[in-house]
Amino acid sequence: MYFVKIRESMMIAHSLPHPFFGPAQNVHGATFVVDVTFKSSQLDEHNVVIDIGLAHTIVKDIVKKLDYQNLDDLEIFKGQLTTTEFVAKYIQEEVTTKVASFFSGTIGVCIKENPNAWAGFEA
Repeated sequence: MYFVKIRESMMIAHSLPHPFFGPAQNVHGATFVVDVTFKSSQLDEHNVVIDIGLAHTIVKDIVKKLDYQNLDDLEIFKGQLTTTEFVAKYIQEEVTTKVASFFSGTIGVCIKENPNAWAGFEA
């Protein structure tokens, strides 16, 4: 399996208003390191998985919409628990939509929320 990985970061604020989340119920900030991996069993006619420059632009544009935002205030996340897993799935779906016309492999998103914890989504 071939892959290309793009890394971006974003600073967000959010709350997780449910007793399950303990002190994270309150509004808090996080700096997320976002890795988006494009996987394919075959290379295209240019011997690449995906154009790295284009992939980077797409990922950067999606992450930029969330950077320095309070996720609780964004209409797209109203009523949602914006866990790391949930945000990873959102980013994965946005990337998939943007590349659907020219990329047919697997796209995974892994978000590092601190030096010892990651969460993600792949489809």
